[in-house]
Amino acid sequence: MQIRVGYELQYDFPQPTPMILTLHVHSSRASDLARPDHMMATPAVPMAAYRDGFGNWCTRLVAPQGHFSVTSDAVVNDTGAPDPVFPSAFQHPVPELPEETLVFLLGSRYCETDRLSEIAWKQFSGTPLGWARVQAICDFVHHHIQFGYEHANPTKTAWEVYNDGKGVCRDFAHLAVALCRCLNIPARYCTGYLGDIGLPPPYAPMDFAGWFEAYLGGSWHTFDPRNNTPRIGRVLIARGRDAADVAISTTFGPNTLQSFRVWTDEV
Repeated sequence: MQIRVGYELQYDFPQPTPMILTLHVHSSRASDLARPDHMMATPAVPMAAYRDGFGNWCTRLVAPQGHFSVTSDAVVNDTGAPDPVFPSAFQHPVPELPEETLVFLLGSRYCETDRLSEIAWKQFSGTPLGWARVQAICDFVHHHIQFGYEHANPTKTAWEVYNDGKGVCRDFAHLAVALCRCLNIPARYCTGYLGDIGLPPPYAPMDFAGWFEAYLGGSWHTFDPRNNTPRIGRVLIARGRDAADVAISTTFGPNTLQSFRVWTDEV
C-alpha cells in the first residue's frame, strides 16, 4: 500500500529568527519514499540539513520577518501490516546490553526515573520479564491516563502525568518510557505519522503521534500505550530520549504559530 504523508506549518515572526525543524521521514524509511518529502518554504530561504546525535534528519534555516510557512507532501510505500508483535522477546541483563542502549536507561527531561522507580517496582516486579513486562506497562498506562487534546501541556512530565491521570499521546509514551527505564529496560521516545488506516470512522483530527521503542531480544520493538493495539501505517520521523530531543520545530526567538495541519492517508 502507499500512504500520503505531509504537513503545513504557518508562522508569523516579528524579526528574522533561526529555526531547527525535525520533520523529515526517518532515514530508516528512506527507501520506502515513493515521492520524496522535500521541505518547501514560503518565502524561500536557504536551508541546511544535518543529522543530530540520535541519527534524525534536521533542517536549519532563518525564517524571515513576517508570514512564513513550511510544507511537505510525500508518498511512502508500506507493507500494510500492523505493528509486529514478538511475545518471546527477552529482557537483557544490564551488563549484557549494548553500549548504545545505555543512554536509554537514564532519566531525561520528561522521564524522571528517580521519582517513578519505587512505583515501577511495586507495580510491575511480579510481571514476567521481557515482552510481557513491557506490555503490562503499556496496559497500565493505557488505562491510567485519560486521553484528550485539551490536556496537552508542553511542560508536562511523566511524573506529572502519572499524578494527573490526563494527557495526550506524548504523555502516554513518556510515562511508559520512564517506567521501562526504572525496570532496566532501555526505552526511547518516537514521533511520526500515524493515521486511522484500518479503523472505522469517525476519525480524529490528524496530528503527529508519539509512541516508544523498547530494547528486547537484541532489537528495538514498537509499543504504543496510547492506542495499545498494533496499528497500520506508522511512519517514523525521529527518535530520542524524550520529546525534548525530537521537537518538530525549535525557534530561537519570538513567533506565533498561526496554523498547523498534518495528513496521513492511504492512497
